[in-house]
Amino acid sequence: MTFIAETAEAPQFRGGAQHLWESKHHEVMLSGPYETGKTFATLSKLHALLCVFPRSRALMVRKTYKSIVNSAVVTYEQKILPVPPSHRRCPVRKFGGEKPEFYRYPNGSRLIVGGMDSPDKFLSAEYDFIYINQAEELRLDDWEKLVGRATGRAGNAPYTQVFGDCNPDAPTHWIKQRAQLRVLESRHEDNPRLYDAEQCRWTAQGEQTIAILDGLTGLRYKRGRKGLWVAAEGQVYEYDPVAHDKAPFVVPPAWRRLRAIDFGYTNPFVCQWWAIDPDGRMHLYRELYMTKRTVKVHAELIKKLSLGESIEATVADHDAEDRATLSENGIETIAADKRIKVGIEKVEERLKTAGDGKPRLYLVEDALYERDEELKANYKPVSTAEEFPGYIYPLAGDGKPVKELPVDLDNHGMDAMRYAVMYVDGKGNEPATASQIVSRAAIEKIFG
Repeated sequence: MTFIAETAEAPQFRGGAQHLWESKHHEVMLSGPYETGKTFATLSKLHALLCVFPRSRALMVRKTYKSIVNSAVVTYEQKILPVPPSHRRCPVRKFGGEKPEFYRYPNGSRLIVGGMDSPDKFLSAEYDFIYINQAEELRLDDWEKLVGRATGRAGNAPYTQVFGDCNPDAPTHWIKQRAQLRVLESRHEDNPRLYDAEQCRWTAQGEQTIAILDGLTGLRYKRGRKGLWVAAEGQVYEYDPVAHDKAPFVVPPAWRRLRAIDFGYTNPFVCQWWAIDPDGRMHLYRELYMTKRTVKVHAELIKKLSLGESIEATVADHDAEDRATLSENGIETIAADKRIKVGIEKVEERLKTAGDGKPRLYLVEDALYERDEELKANYKPVSTAEEFPGYIYPLAGDGKPVKELPVDLDNHGMDAMRYAVMYVDGKGNEPATASQIVSRAAIEKIFG
């Protein structure tokens, strides 16, 4: 496939995006709230560098290969490499089909695409430029490995640079702590799609976007609207991606497996697949997190994804009609132990580091089967992992958390996770009773 790119002339950027374009600092990051145009600005610079410096080598990377293909690669192809018939100045060829491996420029420059879940595919090479999308997802060790691949040995450009874009995170995040990294701030007013600088007012698109962002609450509002690097006040779980995220792996057939389901339609329907290793650690290795689909549709996909797997049990929320629908479609369920405080304590115990220095609960990177684009467009969590920062206790008048029951908002993955842990660690690990399993008689009673 061939893309026809525009000239390497820089679009008109403002604020942090403009400073990014001008910077030759070896490590630089464009930070800011949602929708400030960070990815467009960084990709535009990456493309310009490849056009200006012949035979230069660059890398576009994110935490996982799947996530880079579904995000920055789409922006690169659709917005950075337009294909108007009147422009034939810079044909960029794509290699690898729907799963791009690299892009080749007519001047000999090359752009490699990769994910840190498979670093061996690209970390043996040297690069002039490295671009990291959603850099807050990376560990410091990942960043330093990438920095080590852009030391100037490639020698195809007058300077080397490792640059990226990120959303705000906790103030203790390595991005804010790394002295060598220059962090530039972008704002919504810097995005010409949202703000008319000459008229000093929001555009129609800006009014719509800002209205949505103003509707966010808690941590998502502070980070996604205000661009603040703040920690969650009253966060329920001490979840650390560095400690609790795990690279994708093939689950051994001998491991125990179970599914946990929290029903929803307007709110997300969540189905989690958990594997329990011989040491008793739980691994969330697959997840459905989707709105606006019926239970029957979900049931067919759950069965398809579970083919060849021996599922010990499926624990589910107590909605009788939804459980009956699953049963009617071949998925028998056990009523979850829904005790919230006890369940939270059990999850907390698993998140803590055990005697061997490892936690007893992991979330496998790239476990999400399919991203709900409507949730994404409304800046809602699209997976269990994304719920952790906003899963908080209510705050009292003095600003201190009231550790009774968490705020009942954006917690569907949290609930399913709690059901799974209670099954393994609570009474739920006892054999299912007849009253717990939805029977054919119950189906007939509900549906007639």
